[in-house]
Amino acid sequence: MKQRIVTAIIAASIFLPIVIYGRWPFLILTYVLATVGLFELIRMKRISLFSFPSVVSFLVLWLFLYPYEHMINIWMLIIGLLLLLIYTVISKNAFTFDDAGFMIASLLYVGVGFYSFLQVREAGLSYIFYALFLIWATDSGAYFIGRAFGKRKLWEHISPNKTVEGAIGGVLCALLVVSVYEWLSPFAPSFLLLLIATVILSIFGQLGDLVESAFKRHYGVKDSGAILPGHGGILDRFDSLLFILPILYLFYLIV
Repeated sequence: MKQRIVTAIIAASIFLPIVIYGRWPFLILTYVLATVGLFELIRMKRISLFSFPSVVSFLVLWLFLYPYEHMINIWMLIIGLLLLLIYTVISKNAFTFDDAGFMIASLLYVGVGFYSFLQVREAGLSYIFYALFLIWATDSGAYFIGRAFGKRKLWEHISPNKTVEGAIGGVLCALLVVSVYEWLSPFAPSFLLLLIATVILSIFGQLGDLVESAFKRHYGVKDSGAILPGHGGILDRFDSLLFILPILYLFYLIV
């Protein structure tokens, strides 16, 4: 526990000032986080870091994250997909169609999540803090309410400690914290829409956590990485954010 607290304090002291300042330091931070996240997935799959598919995937990720205009990012993914599929032929199926599918899914999971991180920050610091408070409140509420009142398992095969009561408590805690945040620093166009969005995002955040747990269970690893002592890897810390940020950015665009 002491190690987790020390790591959290050090990470927050680096992460939060960069998020607040934004601009090129935030862009660099996002690139670093996304690169480590993709590396963690590739390592889970036991694909060589210096193989052609890995090199292509990292290059596509870096090109995808850059804030282009006119949907150039999508074409980067398409070109990456074609190259990976071509490599299945060149390698005579040593690199299989399933491997190519894994790499593309990993690129979408990490790339879209962190691209949305950049776009949400561009929309305004209030939205980033909204996402961070929402995830913190959901995780804390699910943990403490689950420990106090949890009886029914939420998804025992994937994450045996999570309960239905905890999941509901996480949503309720998110609603409470977000309401206080909106009262102290109004930013939403409608309070009712904010509450609806919070319920949806809190649920998706918990699903993101379960998806990451499913990855790790499938590949037989305890943590996605070890870059954050006591916390695991980047994906262990950003699993929920990678799910909610694309949806939050979509809400921002359509509301």
